[in-house]
Amino acid sequence: QLQLVESGGGLVRPGESLRLSCVASGFTFSLSDMNWVRQAPGKGLEGVAFISSGGAYTSYADSVKGRFTISRDNVKNTMWLQMNNLKPEDTATYYCNQGHNRGQGIRVTVSS
Repeated sequence: QLQLVESGGGLVRPGESLRLSCVASGFTFSLSDMNWVRQAPGKGLEGVAFISSGGAYTSYADSVKGRFTISRDNVKNTMWLQMNNLKPEDTATYYCNQGHNRGQGIRVTVSS
């Protein structure tokens, strides 16, 4: 059974950092492209960051470029999203994605 479990969210002030984790199981993680998406209150889903199966290729939404870093460890079946210089507009529920599969989401709130 495929599982994607996010952790690491919380409440932070603008300018602070958070690191989200996604632990995957039930499929061959090392062969799967992965991504992070988010949904802000009252808005639709937004792609945040993408990483290829081997980790060699990454891409980011313009809104997070230069502030967020996606990474993965195919031995630990884990993907991360390092979020620096967080802004109030980053407030959202963040989801770990593999194809059409999505985790339960983790809440990130950026507020002073």
